[in-house]
Amino acid sequence: MATPILLSWSGGKDAAWALHELRQREDFTVVALLTTLTESYNRSSMQGVRADVLQAQADAAGLPLVQAWIPPVCDNTVYLARMSEALTGARQRWPALETIAFGDLLLADIRDWRVQQYAELGWRTLFPLFGRDTAALARQMVQEGLRAQLCCVDSQVLDATFAGHAFDMAFLDALPAGVDACGENGEFHTCVSAGPMFRAPLRLRQGDTVLRDARYAYTDFLTA
Repeated sequence: MATPILLSWSGGKDAAWALHELRQREDFTVVALLTTLTESYNRSSMQGVRADVLQAQADAAGLPLVQAWIPPVCDNTVYLARMSEALTGARQRWPALETIAFGDLLLADIRDWRVQQYAELGWRTLFPLFGRDTAALARQMVQEGLRAQLCCVDSQVLDATFAGHAFDMAFLDALPAGVDACGENGEFHTCVSAGPMFRAPLRLRQGDTVLRDARYAYTDFLTA
């Protein structure tokens, strides 16, 4: 029997592509998506994707969305406590569930942190995309139908005018040297609207772009 797994879901391309690839395997079955949202903002904690957009993505993927809510100022202890609550609820719904997958690509320190922290919570971890050539992977995503736009840009490494830009071949061709094609070093984050992991494309409307902390350019995306 295929092992049931949760997939960590940020609303971005790497999580979406991890879902696509996991669905090609016979040894795993994704039963739900797990997202971390910030209280009072009602957005994903890293990308800033709206909660209703995350739900629309989960609906398009045909999967339930498990939500872990954290406060705007959150240390590691609080984060793990809130995550443990969400994971306990997921395990009550799917008793055989003991594995959580992540779309991490390159950063071994983050991967190792996840392995250790989630093991302490009684969970195994899986990294289906880890170690890939990110330049090749980025182009594969675009060629095979993934559609996304940049929802956050670190203006210290990439010009803020890229915020809201489509994640497409033109964008990849325009990337400066030293910027990872998948933004794996935090250069940018994306919001996915279509791809082979979805039953139908999402109709998203691009909103305003704002600069936060004098560094991060966030572009808002709303359900149409």
